Amino acid sequence: MAGSTFGTLFKITTWGESHGKALGVVIDGCPAGLSLCEEDIQQYLDRRKPGTSTITTPRKEDDKVEILSGVFEGRTTGTPISLMVHNTSQKSADYSEIASYYRPGHADYTFDEKYGFRDYRGGGRSSGRETIGRVAAGAIACKLLKELGITVTAYTRSIGPVSADMEHFDRTAILQTITAMPDMQADEAAQAYLAEARANYDSVGGIMECRIEGVPAGIGEPVFDKLDASLAKAIMSIGAVKAVEIGDGCAVSGKLGSQNNDAFRMQNGQVVKATNHSGGILGGISDGDTILVRAHVKPTPSIFSTQDTVSKSGEEIQVQIKGRHDPIIVPRAVVVMECMCALTLLDAMLVNMSARLDSIQQFYKK
Repeated sequence: MAGSTFGTLFKITTWGESHGKALGVVIDGCPAGLSLCEEDIQQYLDRRKPGTSTITTPRKEDDKVEILSGVFEGRTTGTPISLMVHNTSQKSADYSEIASYYRPGHADYTFDEKYGFRDYRGGGRSSGRETIGRVAAGAIACKLLKELGITVTAYTRSIGPVSADMEHFDRTAILQTITAMPDMQADEAAQAYLAEARANYDSVGGIMECRIEGVPAGIGEPVFDKLDASLAKAIMSIGAVKAVEIGDGCAVSGKLGSQNNDAFRMQNGQVVKATNHSGGILGGISDGDTILVRAHVKPTPSIFSTQDTVSKSGEEIQVQIKGRHDPIIVPRAVVVMECMCALTLLDAMLVNMSARLDSIQQFYKK
């Protein structure tokens, strides 16, 4: 299977299936000398693991990470880092029935068309559990970025019609609310909306947002590997994400140029912008302002209502999906978005180190 490797210099390869023995990631290109232990990674995995609240799947997994290589005496060695998480709560029997038909909204049909075969247990490689490897690697990327004074913060912007009030943005609430919203009042309203949807055997979509602060100007490439293009690809690779916006996003199509342009000013000897409609990226290159990325996530396709579909033999049938599923994907996907943004930015910054001759001369100067 192609497409399981991501990155240029800070490169990751994820592996494993939803109901296999384990999942994990191999990270190549992490510089030596970074202080790293399993707890650094575990705190990120705990944010995405199932069974932690009333709005996540009841599947119980500890998702305990093991560092298999690349770390010695608490520091990275510069060699490939291999991380593994064992699956401990598989109930594959819940999925035996779906081997004979295609679930609406899932990758069952497309997998069969591509490979002529699929692991139907929980979606196999297409399962949300694949993101364990992304999050484990992203935790390391986040730690490296913090060494450079850069913070990456993702959160739930909206659930269905309920949106967080950015006037009341509370960073601490992101980890305290079960919806990962930065607004306690919106969290309560969102929970009520989710309860109503669950009572009707339905699911809900929403919007994730990520703020990347402290990024210097000049990161990214001007043509195919634009920073915003790379971020969009990284986030669109997360299952259930159907659209990505940078800065004002889709709203720019209804604006005048005079409304959309960010005026430049001088502040303490530095070039700054009066506004940030660009979302921190101009011409595919960071402009020094906060990078703002938004992702629209579809409702969980596994719902308990009766749905129309077809069997593998071509018969039109009705199905009622069984198993353990999240009524909404967004709260657990927030940390995945955060980690994919961190992986993308860190890789772009490492690539950028060779962009200027004076930077290379300064690095190798004796």
